[in-house]
Amino acid sequence: MAHFPCVVLTGVRQCGKTTLLGTLPGTWQHFDMENSADRQQLLADPDLFLRLHPNRLVIDEAQLAPPLFSALRVAIDRDRSKKGRFLLSGSSCPELARQMSESLAGRVARIELAPLSLAEAWQLPASSLYRLLTQNAPMPDILAAAAARLTVQQVQDYWFAGGYPEPWLSDSEEFRSLWARHYIDSYLLRDIGALFPNLNRDRFRQFITLLSQHSGNILNNADIARTLGVSEPTVRDWLGIAHDTFLWRHIPAWDRSTAKQLVKHPKGFLRDSGLLHRLLRIPDTTQLATHPVVGKSWEGMVVETLLRGFENAGIEVQPFHYRTRGGAEIDLILEGQFGTAGLLPIEIKLTPHSDQRALRSLTEFVTSQNCQLGLVINNDERPRWLSERILAVPAASL
Repeated sequence: MAHFPCVVLTGVRQCGKTTLLGTLPGTWQHFDMENSADRQQLLADPDLFLRLHPNRLVIDEAQLAPPLFSALRVAIDRDRSKKGRFLLSGSSCPELARQMSESLAGRVARIELAPLSLAEAWQLPASSLYRLLTQNAPMPDILAAAAARLTVQQVQDYWFAGGYPEPWLSDSEEFRSLWARHYIDSYLLRDIGALFPNLNRDRFRQFITLLSQHSGNILNNADIARTLGVSEPTVRDWLGIAHDTFLWRHIPAWDRSTAKQLVKHPKGFLRDSGLLHRLLRIPDTTQLATHPVVGKSWEGMVVETLLRGFENAGIEVQPFHYRTRGGAEIDLILEGQFGTAGLLPIEIKLTPHSDQRALRSLTEFVTSQNCQLGLVINNDERPRWLSERILAVPAASL
């Protein structure tokens, strides 16, 4: 807000955007585009509306009022040098992204708000580990920041429940189950229905359920299309919708190596582990521990925790996965400000310890790409050096 006239807060439904906007200091005027009276007041004459409310204006669910954006460009250009005048929010990114690129380029900053991170769920401050990893910090400092701050049970509870704030406010398992079921209905009927009125919502619901079974896997659009009885282009469109509405995390393949034959297909994760477990009808942590998806579910939770940690620290990273046709695999590769190589390879393990044979791919990648550091995220009780440049970090430190 100190740098831009307008800031747009995006994020999945029910992650806390409206609550956060309600905590703004000072006097702000709030208008909710899901409120018919507020929406009619704005749409009657957007230019006049913005002349009457030229500063400290909050517009919630702004994607429901498309005429706002061109009027907002005019209002901003009347006094381009004045910062922090408008705050917009929206649950669904596609329409907001299009409007920002067409009408508000250079005038607006976008920030994504995610559900609670692992640390936030237990009311802990953000870990300093994320910043230290991008600052060429001394290894003793990184090791100290990687110390576990939570118990293994707390990590397990978060993993099973996910990060949506409202279920964390209730101790009732019945409420949490009902909330998750109605959340999917709300996502399908409100967000998707409003943005894509011609979409077959029953088929899309089947697609989301099927997607939960593929969470963490290399995606084959042809197989998904055959299962649902739709075309491959339709599956690509639906994957784009799921990603752009923050339900699905698309992870492209890393393909920078000329020495290896790499798998080019992307993979992805349902972004909230709690929602994943509800869709798969996993009732508790006991059954989760023996479920076939347990490893992929853990991997997805750790990936999302890491990406939220860097995002919350204001550090830009690009996620990739790595797999060769020979079978070598690394769960996550981050491109960003990580030493001279600009790469941070990460292997994710559910077990407390990892043997050296299981880390062969990570070791070879660190050496071949001259990475400053490689990480193993596991369930150990404390960080440990596994080799000169590979550090095992407990998930409880994130």
